[in-house]
Amino acid sequence: MNNSTPIQLPQTGELRRSITVLRQQTDRLQRILQISQILTSTFDLDQLLHLILSAATELTNTEAASIMLLDEGGTVLRFAASNGRAMSKLASMRVPISGSIAGSILMAGKPMVIEDVKHDPRHFDGVDKQLDFESRSMLGVPLLLRERGIGVLEALNKVDNAAFTEEDGQLLMTLAAQAAVAIENARLVTALQKAYAQLNRVDQIKSDFIAIASHELRTPLGLILGYAAMLKDDVSPEAVAQVEVVLHSALRLRDLIDDMVNVQHIEEGKAKLLIEEFAMQEMIQAAIQSVKELYIAKEHNVSVDAPETPLMVKADRAKLTLVLNNLLTNAIKFTEPGGRILISMVAANGEAYVHVADTGIGIPANEIERIFERFYQVEPHLTRTHGGLGLGLAIAKGMVELHGGRMWVESVEGMGSRFSFTVPIDGPKPKPKGTAPLRPM
Repeated sequence: MNNSTPIQLPQTGELRRSITVLRQQTDRLQRILQISQILTSTFDLDQLLHLILSAATELTNTEAASIMLLDEGGTVLRFAASNGRAMSKLASMRVPISGSIAGSILMAGKPMVIEDVKHDPRHFDGVDKQLDFESRSMLGVPLLLRERGIGVLEALNKVDNAAFTEEDGQLLMTLAAQAAVAIENARLVTALQKAYAQLNRVDQIKSDFIAIASHELRTPLGLILGYAAMLKDDVSPEAVAQVEVVLHSALRLRDLIDDMVNVQHIEEGKAKLLIEEFAMQEMIQAAIQSVKELYIAKEHNVSVDAPETPLMVKADRAKLTLVLNNLLTNAIKFTEPGGRILISMVAANGEAYVHVADTGIGIPANEIERIFERFYQVEPHLTRTHGGLGLGLAIAKGMVELHGGRMWVESVEGMGSRFSFTVPIDGPKPKPKGTAPLRPM
């Protein structure tokens, strides 16, 4: 005899209701997932806020919703968005944290249902009066970011005057959690965009200054150089030294102007290459000769390590000479008297590698990444002992990259630096992507 208890099956009507509820819950969870994906991919703050409002009214089946965010001072809530009503009127309104429903929700950090809003003493009725809107019932939840309140999300007036349910509160809290992160991300993106815009404005101001200054200085400088050269031939021997000081200073100013023009041309893409075939050894010797007075004055030991067989390259000789001059001048400037400077060259993988090594003061590790930036100098500008605008290395790198080459630096503070660059032997080529530079010693 079978004594087992028979299984009680639910009535057909009850089973159907359970299935319907489960389907509704599944649909809502799927919708929450879809909304989450949309929110996390939206970085425009205004668009994001209205997406949140639309989701809030949809999930809670309410007439309207609003978002209030904490102001920067943390003393009041301001309306950031509201659907179905004129935001122009809401934008100027502020809701105090103390004594208001929204403030109570923010401070409590948990959902709150107000079944009869207009009879709640904390209701801030100024909003309803301004918008000609009647708030009957409300479900409010805090917007929490890492347990820190940043605002309040409110859903107003259930359709057909139904009561808010526990499920409404759970859904709105889930939405609020996602919304808080999305709002913070959108704020950060907006702040970053503003910072980039400001940097671009500063860059434009610098570029405009370079263009105007270089243009305006060239004419008077040309007159100074012309008259100084004439005076040198006409003045007494005793005055020649003074005229030479003027001439040397004018030539130095001309070099600075040329640097500014070169930077401008590189940035604007106006720099053009005049390709010719020449031996790299000849260019190196010419560059060394051009700075001979400088390194002799500091008693530097300058040597060259290059192949005896001429290494012929197709490049812009004048621009590469400028590159090497800048590197040599830099090495001389930052190497103590009696130090050593080595210029070496080697061919590898279809490129000519040129290295300028010195036993100078070196570069601090935290400065190396910025050493090729325009106007950047390792020394503080108010206390530095070496001259220049900080354009030489930026120009050199730009000229090398015009050829499809690369430039880098290796340095140990207090022990010296080695600046290196490459140029294609058979002429300028597009810079290869995704390849690391080969750096033979």
